[in-house]
Amino acid sequence: MDFSAARDYILYRLEHELDQRLVYHSFIHTVDVFRASTELCMLEALSEEDQRLVETAALYHDAGMLTRYENHEESSALMASEILPQFNYSTDQIGVIGDLIRSTRLPQMASTILGKILCDADLDYLGRDDFFVNSFKLKLEWQLYGINNYSLFEWFILQEDFLQRHDYFSEPAKKLRNEGKTRNVSSIQALIQQRSK
Repeated sequence: MDFSAARDYILYRLEHELDQRLVYHSFIHTVDVFRASTELCMLEALSEEDQRLVETAALYHDAGMLTRYENHEESSALMASEILPQFNYSTDQIGVIGDLIRSTRLPQMASTILGKILCDADLDYLGRDDFFVNSFKLKLEWQLYGINNYSLFEWFILQEDFLQRHDYFSEPAKKLRNEGKTRNVSSIQALIQQRSK
């Protein structure tokens, strides 16, 4: 597989062709998920090929946003299956990548270590200090697409529920992000309590 060429191809398209309303599912988000997936792969000591498969899936997991918003994971998997043969990915490799991409659809379903890593990388920000920045980007994106127009209080309730129900799959992600996620839950709860007074 020519990973470098496959990476450069999709990053160029995402940087130049994505709808400007995609303030959360942006080029920056894809780069962030790629970075997180690389870190988790290294902590799991995956083989070079497995790491490349996860990284490729990370780069293509939101590529479907180039064509549609709803059910974009399926579009992303389809796009990967159409593009990656030209970069010498095998049928088996493309099948794995498609499965990895589909596993990121909410609620996430990961049964393999590769899937667990990609799902955890996709939501890595839940346990980081920039959680609120990314959370508000998603809120704005939904408003821009007319999906929902939650009040700030409603959004905090929704985010608290999501964080409380979410669990990282892989051990490295748990070690890296669970503590930060707990802090973020506490911060949201404090904001909810404050606005409830």
